[in-house]
Amino acid sequence: GGGILVQRSHRLSVQKHYYLMCVPGVLWMIFFNIVPMFGIVMAFQKFNPSKGLFGSPWVGLKNFQYLFMMSDSTRVIANTLLIATSKVVLNLIIPLIFALMLNEVRSLRYKKAIQTAVYLPHFLSWIILSSVVLNLFSLNGVVNKVLGVLNVEPVIWFGESAYFRQLVVFTDVWKEFGFNAVIFMAALASIDPTYYEAAAIDGCSKWRSIFKITLPCIASTVVVVGVLGLSNVLNAGFDQVYNLYNPMVYATGDILDTWVYRMGLVNLQFSLATTAGLLKSVVSFVLIVTSYALAYKLADYRVF
Repeated sequence: GGGILVQRSHRLSVQKHYYLMCVPGVLWMIFFNIVPMFGIVMAFQKFNPSKGLFGSPWVGLKNFQYLFMMSDSTRVIANTLLIATSKVVLNLIIPLIFALMLNEVRSLRYKKAIQTAVYLPHFLSWIILSSVVLNLFSLNGVVNKVLGVLNVEPVIWFGESAYFRQLVVFTDVWKEFGFNAVIFMAALASIDPTYYEAAAIDGCSKWRSIFKITLPCIASTVVVVGVLGLSNVLNAGFDQVYNLYNPMVYATGDILDTWVYRMGLVNLQFSLATTAGLLKSVVSFVLIVTSYALAYKLADYRVF
């Protein structure tokens, strides 16, 4: 028993610097993620800022009942699910296809140049990219000028409800697919090249080797990325949508996060906004736990 204690003490003295490095992150999590959780009591109150959390009257589950009775709630949840699900699916398929295509490029110089160019947008915030996108798709933007050459009438793209969801998904995929492809490129690099050499000797074509060798070898990575993407089904991207949408596209572009923002900080309906936020957090927690369980079962993926 004494030997074990000595070993643990020695390990702690060796690793204490690593624990100290974790302190700022832990403090950040406590003050910005755990402490604000006390605010969820507003979901069960008729919150009055002048009375505070301890003086506001309790209303039980009435806020939840009122939330589901509102016509906006169904529309907002549907928009969130449609946009988020489309992002999850396309941010899996497009990066995979791109990685497979880039893997066939033999010139290392061109491969690095292409990869750098396509994943650069990932490092830019939507504050910057939204201005670029809105200018490109504005009435006098590049897109409408190109369409004008083809005798197509100009369109206010981000002012049309019919196009907003597609544009949000398209621009998000454009921003992220290069960076997401890095995961698949790493998986492709781990494939033993002798597999392809043996297949070539047997007369296997390039196209067939993709389905017989490449995809089966990276199947576990694809499964992990796809399953973990389930946890983002209710995360349609507040920063992107908030910077791109306007009242004209609320019908198809308003999502849970933007609706909560407007209800809580603009309309000052704190209890209702907290109720919607709490509901989303609970569902997201369930999805995260489920996705990690599926990733462990299907691909033996574990965090710890």
